[in-house]
Amino acid sequence: MIMTTTPSIEGSPISAYLGVVTGEAILGANLFRDLFAGIRDIVGGRSGAYEKELRKAREIAFKELADAADTLGANAIVGIDLDYEVVGEKGGMLMVSVSGTAVTVG
Repeated sequence: MIMTTTPSIEGSPISAYLGVVTGEAILGANLFRDLFAGIRDIVGGRSGAYEKELRKAREIAFKELADAADTLGANAIVGIDLDYEVVGEKGGMLMVSVSGTAVTVG
């Protein structure tokens, strides 16, 4: 599956637009407490454990995106937008969401 933030894929004309597809992943409040409890993991202002969990959430969201496009018969996704939002009561959760347009190319 070709995935890009651009509206087209150079050298591969889009033959069909199949619809908007999305993927989401939410990190819960317990994760934040656990990560902040392990603050000693922070080196140079960065938390390796926190970054690892965000990376995992982003990978889950992208997999959901690709699965949704595959279900529509797409072989590419264009115009991908990636967003991070704080959600839930008192902002206790972080949502990673991605969206794009499922297309067929070639």
